[in-house]
Amino acid sequence: MMNRLMHTEQVDLLKVEVHPKRAAMGAAAASACHRRILEAVARHNLCRMIFAAAPSQNELLAELRAAKGIPWERVEAFHMDEYHGLQQEAPQRFSRFLRRALFDHVPIKTTHFLDVGGLPISDEMRRYAFLMNMAPIDIVCLGIGENGHIAFNDPPAADFDDPLLIKEVDLDEACRLQQVHDGAFPSLESVPARAITLTVPALTRGESLFCVVPGPRKALAVKTMLTGPVDESCPASVLRKHPDCTLYLDAESASMWLETFA
Repeated sequence: MMNRLMHTEQVDLLKVEVHPKRAAMGAAAASACHRRILEAVARHNLCRMIFAAAPSQNELLAELRAAKGIPWERVEAFHMDEYHGLQQEAPQRFSRFLRRALFDHVPIKTTHFLDVGGLPISDEMRRYAFLMNMAPIDIVCLGIGENGHIAFNDPPAADFDDPLLIKEVDLDEACRLQQVHDGAFPSLESVPARAITLTVPALTRGESLFCVVPGPRKALAVKTMLTGPVDESCPASVLRKHPDCTLYLDAESASMWLETFA
């Protein structure tokens, strides 16, 4: 079945693609990401990647998992955030999500997980920052939240000039409600109130960013990030200033933004 791209646009430096369905959106993002992995491996025999863990990434991760020819044995992977206060065996842990969705299915070279149940949080953040600083990050696969967050950089906590790579944050109520909307938790009260997250500068220093954002609940955040000011009130707006970032939308997530062209 042919995928007909619905709309393309450039907003500041950000490239935007609107696809008719989630499946087509995920396939397009995965194909571009696949090419970028091959380029990184060809240049320095390694590709260092950061992955988001959320249902919005399901189609991208499924396409990457099924793709032929990705040199996973040359890929070193990080993830971008983790709850504070969940048991190690909790199914909501983002490390578990990524294992189920991708890492357990491909012969990946190395995976580095944030472990909030082992070392003291300050020591764990230093450990993870050290690993990230060992070499440049080639690719970041991310989404945006219903409140415009990237990773767990909610509007109250986001800092475009953050001196840190990783920090501990209080989660915004809108962010916690999204976890309920996504089906990860049964109620707001069951969602942890704190987390550790890669900061905005840690994410945006990746050389190539692939941002995948499906679904109607993201429509307002998409419109705000593309039409509002570039500031911390909508953290995802910072992607408009990245030199190599593509935003992949489906018809539902793009709906409010596309209305501005009518």
